[in-house]
Amino acid sequence: MNTILRICLTIWFLLSCLAQRGGAQDIPKDVKAKIDTAIEGAYQSASAEFPCKLKGRGKPSMLHWELVDRCLNNASARVDWDSLLKALEDLRKGMAQSDFSAAVDASLSDHAVPYEKVFSVKDDEALLPLTNSVLKYLSPNGLQNVAIFDKAGKKLGTFAGIYAYERTGGLATANTYRLTLFQYTDGTGNIQSATDRLLLDSFGVLWKEAVSSGSFRLNSEKLPR
Repeated sequence: MNTILRICLTIWFLLSCLAQRGGAQDIPKDVKAKIDTAIEGAYQSASAEFPCKLKGRGKPSMLHWELVDRCLNNASARVDWDSLLKALEDLRKGMAQSDFSAAVDASLSDHAVPYEKVFSVKDDEALLPLTNSVLKYLSPNGLQNVAIFDKAGKKLGTFAGIYAYERTGGLATANTYRLTLFQYTDGTGNIQSATDRLLLDSFGVLWKEAVSSGSFRLNSEKLPR
């Protein structure tokens, strides 16, 4: 069953990439250039206070998850989403929403900021915690096949992608909250899911590996789909 799930996830990922590329190709070059300009402006605002200095604690050293989350969430908050949304809506007139959204998603990925420019870390052996925010703002191919460790330093497997977890409140509330979680391939080749939904500093990847394969990507959930 786990093998079937892994195959399905791989097929879904490949189809998503192909759909995204195809949609972007259907957008006129001048419009695509204007989309890129708008997205570049958003990233310039988001990156204004990069790199964020991170420190570790414990043994093995785990970078402070509070500092990591604050850095990423503040970066997103610096973007003028209302202005970006208006600029994109003006450009979309007369175009299919699916094609336009694919072009925006492609631009968001193309301009993702490498971790070496996002975080400043002195200890290459420190673990970057896989918080919900790290996963939420992770570039599509980020951290693929990078080794994952628990907070005690035990290797669990290799990173195999993210997925969304959505839950509504109890009887006292109807609020819905959404978390971004991860899956990993264990030593036997099976796909496993994170056992802790809050994550925080329960799992991490070595900074020296994260910095070469991870990027900060603005999340498109605030943009039209």
